[in-house]
Amino acid sequence: MKSTKEIILEHISPIEDPEIRIGLVDLGLIYDVDVQDDGTVKIAMTLTSPMCPIGPELADQIKTAAEELDGVKNVTVDIVWDPPWDPYEMASDAAKDELGIW
Repeated sequence: MKSTKEIILEHISPIEDPEIRIGLVDLGLIYDVDVQDDGTVKIAMTLTSPMCPIGPELADQIKTAAEELDGVKNVTVDIVWDPPWDPYEMASDAAKDELGIW
């Protein structure tokens, strides 16, 4: 079965921000997942802060997890800063509950 954006997002959803302890997907830090027919996957993500010291480690975790899926042959994870992360707009309702924001 070919991996889709939804399958990839579900598979990487357990990966958490180590300080906040909420999944990166729920936090809204995964901006885009582009799956090509040849198995190439491009993931655009951001971090809670440009000063986050473990950004490259989180990107590696996402890359490794995505590569585990059927049909995925080449994964690139780009850390982007535009648009700036806004938890009020980008986080899931469950993450907003955990963060105590609305």
